[in-house]
Amino acid sequence: MLKKAFKTIDRSFLFIEDWSLFIAVCIALFTAMANVVLRKATDNISLYWSDEVVRKVIYFSTYIGCVAAIRSRSLIRIDALPQIFPVLKRPLTLFSHLAVLLFAVIMINLGWQMTMMMFQDEYAKTTTLRIPEWYFYAILPIMGVMMFLRTLVVMVEDWHNKQDVTGEK
Repeated sequence: MLKKAFKTIDRSFLFIEDWSLFIAVCIALFTAMANVVLRKATDNISLYWSDEVVRKVIYFSTYIGCVAAIRSRSLIRIDALPQIFPVLKRPLTLFSHLAVLLFAVIMINLGWQMTMMMFQDEYAKTTTLRIPEWYFYAILPIMGVMMFLRTLVVMVEDWHNKQDVTGEK
């Protein structure tokens, strides 16, 4: 039952990560390209809001990319020491997972507080597009929950030796 739940979480998060990152990067790419083409092809037409769109996509892709990095076991970790002392591989991997879980809890807590603070401030809007800032802050607690759950899935995989802790089968 737990295995089926973890598999469902993994598939759901994979879909969300892949498609949200694809759509966000496409929006940024097309917006930036349209702005460059308009600036070069015309004398005075420019998308004044394109920089803001690209900046927000970078924030979004960074946070969702953290969740995707957990899936592919690409987060920063201590890897030189286990190569010298292989016996430290499991304890350091566990330490790394626990650090990510702590970070995820902090992101959930602080992200929620910042989201609520922006939600209550009626003047907190983006500079050019006038979109409420709380939309962008809401990604922080969402990312925290996704990181927490994704890390639990990876920890269970490590515990059951379904995959080597380096990510190789």
